[in-house]
Amino acid sequence: MNNFFRIFFASLLAIVVFAVLTLFVGVIFVSAVASGKEAVTGEKAVLVVDLADQYPEVPETNPFSVFGGAPSKPSLYDLVRLIRHAKTNNSVKGIFLKCGRNSNQIATLQEIRNALNDFNTSDKFVYAYGAVIPQAGYYVASVADKVYCAPTGGLDWHGLTLTMPFIKGALEKLEIQPQIFYAGKFKSATEPFRETEMTEANRLQSTALLNDIYQKFLTDISTSRKLDTASLRRYADSNEVQFAGAALSRKMVDGLKYDDEVKDEMRSLLKIDADEKINFVSTSKYAQAEDIVQSGSGKIAVIYAEGMIFDGTGDRGAIGGDTYRDYVRRARMDKTVKAIVLRVNSEGGSAAASEQIWREVDLAKKVKPVIVSFGDIAASGGYYISCAADSIFAQNNTITGSIGVFGVIPNMQKFFNNKLGITFDDVHTSPDAGMQTVVKPLTETQKRYIQSGVDSVYIQFKQRVAKGRNRPLDEIENIAQGRVWSGSTAVQLGLVDRIGGIQDAVAAAAAKAKLKDYRLKEYPGKQSFFEMFFNSEPQKESMIKQELGEEGYKTYSAVRAMKKLVGSVQARMPFGITIE
Repeated sequence: MNNFFRIFFASLLAIVVFAVLTLFVGVIFVSAVASGKEAVTGEKAVLVVDLADQYPEVPETNPFSVFGGAPSKPSLYDLVRLIRHAKTNNSVKGIFLKCGRNSNQIATLQEIRNALNDFNTSDKFVYAYGAVIPQAGYYVASVADKVYCAPTGGLDWHGLTLTMPFIKGALEKLEIQPQIFYAGKFKSATEPFRETEMTEANRLQSTALLNDIYQKFLTDISTSRKLDTASLRRYADSNEVQFAGAALSRKMVDGLKYDDEVKDEMRSLLKIDADEKINFVSTSKYAQAEDIVQSGSGKIAVIYAEGMIFDGTGDRGAIGGDTYRDYVRRARMDKTVKAIVLRVNSEGGSAAASEQIWREVDLAKKVKPVIVSFGDIAASGGYYISCAADSIFAQNNTITGSIGVFGVIPNMQKFFNNKLGITFDDVHTSPDAGMQTVVKPLTETQKRYIQSGVDSVYIQFKQRVAKGRNRPLDEIENIAQGRVWSGSTAVQLGLVDRIGGIQDAVAAAAAKAKLKDYRLKEYPGKQSFFEMFFNSEPQKESMIKQELGEEGYKTYSAVRAMKKLVGSVQARMPFGITIE
């Protein structure tokens, strides 16, 4: 009885403490919001777009921003809408593009670049500055009225490279044998396990992909800066643009200035005194100050599918098969939703989860328009979940295709035995009961069984694409094989319908649904304060990213993702692929 009362009162105390803490946090939050100054754009504002900020598909909200913490980050589509809004806002006189660092991939940069290019059609200015400008930053900056770098800085101009890591040697040293099953001769996602360098097939596709992206990269810059592509290519090949003076003499930048000199020039354009502070407005503050939410009687669902595709529910940084199946189903069954836009930025993942989402997209298309918009990458499983749509938009530099599948089951018997001194034994009711264990090698019969499953999923994948794209199966076979393509080539091959960004996809959905005015219903929705406060995952990820740095975090994410590949058929891209 004493134990009962002790447990009862301890539990009661815990509930009371939790209630008090919750009330305390709520009061502080309400007070902070009530006492905080309302964000305003102000007069003669200059919107600051910083490429050092990463613009994800799903907005990153900081629950502590109301207490003076870092402001919430706008998503890529938010940024596009903010720039469009600023174009017609009389309070905003120009944009200051910080291009000294870049945290975004090439198709995202194309989306931002296009938005700035549209802004440039107004009578407002766009100034770009970086002490040293990386070539990815320069790609966006090239649309600006003026591009400046520091006199002692320069422009990093060396051409693009595509890098893949290979871990076969590390696995051999650890005595881990990767047992690999794949379909599609270009399915290079398994190469890091079985090769020490690119195979000829992979080198062929990687070279073609990189050349497509590079040609678009040069052509866009050539058009904006009125420089011929041959000269731009020569500058990179011969390392001619190593220092600031060389960039200026070749008209790649408009001047060599320090930060204060650039701001003095902007003061002149704004017609303010030399000692007056420029009203710089960050994208986060502008998002708080201005209402960019569309309003209208119609409704379009926009579903952001970003990250790896996993079985189950996933989280906000990944595509859980169950979660995104339900998102599409909800939008399909909601009679107030007249069209669906699926925004995909994913290298793929679980084939089973991809099939679930594909099924809902296929059903949705029968009752309302479904338009897909591709981001930086929409390949393998990312393409799988998209192929049933009415229409697909991509950027020229989107990486897509990779219609192929694979499976990996590592044999770690020697690692456990020889490196750790651990042995295993078992009993079973049938010969193949422990087929997917990692502590002993597969038998030949088991290998044939698994390969048969991989081949079956590959055939199903091709059938889905053939049906969705209304093409003969043998024609899909020729462009499948796990090969990756650029967005521009994918249009020629019929895998993509049109070149365009997310706003183009939304406009196409509205037109197909015959909506003249509409509002957006976005999935995943914004988290409540308490959901954000008690969800420690984003904070934990942020700390890991800060500790490891951008490149270290990419490696960490790749290793963590690979743990989830064991034992299931995967429709995904080569991991660790980097273009810079």
